[in-house]
Amino acid sequence: MDPAFSHADDDFWVFAYGSLMWRPGFAFAERVPARLVGLHRALCVYSFVHRGTPEKPGLVLGLDRGGVCRGTAYRVAGRERVDTIAYLRAREQVTKVYRETIRAVTLAAEPQRRVHALVYVVDRSHPQYAGRLKLEEQLHLVRQGHGHSGPNRDYVLSTVKELEALGCRDAELHLLAERLKGHETHESQLGGL
Repeated sequence: MDPAFSHADDDFWVFAYGSLMWRPGFAFAERVPARLVGLHRALCVYSFVHRGTPEKPGLVLGLDRGGVCRGTAYRVAGRERVDTIAYLRAREQVTKVYRETIRAVTLAAEPQRRVHALVYVVDRSHPQYAGRLKLEEQLHLVRQGHGHSGPNRDYVLSTVKELEALGCRDAELHLLAERLKGHETHESQLGGL
């Protein structure tokens, strides 16, 4: 990331596509639905800290090449810049699986406008990059994953709930959530026998 960005005094934007949408953890002045072109949301990162461990990894989202991603953009006041970036780096860069970069995003507010936002993009050369996994592999990892931030299952279901609140449907993520909910229903039925 451009070092000047970290030290500027102006308000800035952060683009969220996963847990930052429903649990930002930093002060913001404005929250707006947004769209990022050229990257897509994917469960493509093995989680060794927040939603899993090295022995039993979970699976979390990353922005990967191609497509479009709908998410949330947060405007952060300039006076909060240093603290917010420090917080985001501590949260998102624990294992350096993401590259911190600035990308143009389109805000869905009226009138639509483009802004530059801080974005965390998966580093495809990092050992935690999972690539494109089959649904059954995703299910296994999400079901087993539990880390410092809680169960991996909760992460997926909370993200889907937030996407639905934005009027967005991510077909693969929604299918995974339905399978996770089906597993939950099946287990509760077995417990009732």
